[in-house]
Amino acid sequence: MSGWLRRLRRLVAPLISRLVITAVALVLVVSLLIATFATLALRETLMDRLDRDVGEMSRRVGGPGPAPAAPGNRIVVPPGAVWAIFPETSDAQGEIGSFDREARDELADEDLEVLRDVRVDARVHDADLPGQGRFRVVAQAVAVDPTGERAVLVMGLPTDEVENTIDSLVFWEAALTILGVLAAAGAGYLVVRRQLRPLREVAATAHTVAAMPLSSGEVEVAERVPARLTDDDTEVGQVGAALNTLLDHVETSLAQRHRNEQQVRQFVADASHELRTPLTTIRGYTELAQQRPEAVPTALGKVEEESLRMTALVEDLLLLARLDQGRPLARDPVDLTRLLLEAVDDARVVDASRTWRLELPPGADPDAAEVIVTGDDQRLHQVITNLLTNERRHTPAGTTVTVRVRPGGFDVHDDGPGFPPGLVPHAFERFTRADEARQRDGGAGLGLALVHAIVTSHGGTVTLRSVPGDATIAVRLPV
Repeated sequence: MSGWLRRLRRLVAPLISRLVITAVALVLVVSLLIATFATLALRETLMDRLDRDVGEMSRRVGGPGPAPAAPGNRIVVPPGAVWAIFPETSDAQGEIGSFDREARDELADEDLEVLRDVRVDARVHDADLPGQGRFRVVAQAVAVDPTGERAVLVMGLPTDEVENTIDSLVFWEAALTILGVLAAAGAGYLVVRRQLRPLREVAATAHTVAAMPLSSGEVEVAERVPARLTDDDTEVGQVGAALNTLLDHVETSLAQRHRNEQQVRQFVADASHELRTPLTTIRGYTELAQQRPEAVPTALGKVEEESLRMTALVEDLLLLARLDQGRPLARDPVDLTRLLLEAVDDARVVDASRTWRLELPPGADPDAAEVIVTGDDQRLHQVITNLLTNERRHTPAGTTVTVRVRPGGFDVHDDGPGFPPGLVPHAFERFTRADEARQRDGGAGLGLALVHAIVTSHGGTVTLRSVPGDATIAVRLPV
């Protein structure tokens, strides 16, 4: 039984089967309702006509005139009709009408007993005669002879013709209903299959994409639902348009994943390279100290220098990792003007070969030019320090560096040679440097990456605009 149910479930599982079954069921229900009401209405009409015929026959036979059951009189009724009379003082008698007027088909006693029980109210009633069938009869009181003796006259007509008509109607209704259901099933299957053809094309696109290897590497999802199947006015079009949008998102996400994987690989390679250099130096000077005792002070100094360089690099990497993980930063009011003023003063002391300037907003009072932003005081100080250190390392002597205070941020501008054009789109990526040979004095390439990560973690933005003689890094922070 369970196997049969599984086969039935597989048969009706497809959408086309369910739609066809639904359409056929609707046709069947409507056909049955129409047939039922038509049959009932026709039967009611035929029965009303039969009852009128019974009433007319009863009035004609039992109306004014000679007594119908007087001696020598015989009641003449249509063929198949029944009559019976029940006098008060004589025996009952009754007959079935025939085409042969001379023939007499008298009723049996059990038939007369049924007719005797008919209520005398001039209304039509049902009477099932055991030997003759079902009749619609009416009973009325009549005079037997001129002396005034009374009797009950019962007359009726058979329902065979009505029943035969109804049976024939039911037969043809059943036959036509079956033909209609079969026609609806065939036509419905063809129509639904044709209408679902676009949906099958959409499904084919989805299956094609599902069969693609998407787990790793650079993946291009070129499959799309055809434009003719993306009309938003139709349900299939809405599905097709939604699938295309989904595929666009998937392709974008896969491309971003591939870029992230490449960046991670490059990040690991660059970090390994940056860490390998000080480690190699430390190892070399350690071996030198072991071989030449007189070189121990020099070796220890270089080991300390490289250890500090490696520590700074590791701390920067740890900070980037924490920011990538979404570690919360402090959210305090910070006087950005104060931080900028301190950083510019420090830069003047450290590097006198460049001109360091701080510009306040036009018209601002120098004594009350506070620009308050929300953020982490220590991290924002690191942003400013990294930007000024970048200016010190990558601009020639004599360059003028101007720090402009803006509402909700600041700009760092210089009139040096600017960034190489190919470097501008990648300036804030990790381990990005203008010196392709990786010279040690150029830094590890994490300064601007830290600036971008810290500003982004604050909910701000950092942008770069660079042409020869005019390079500006703009930082904007939540006020």
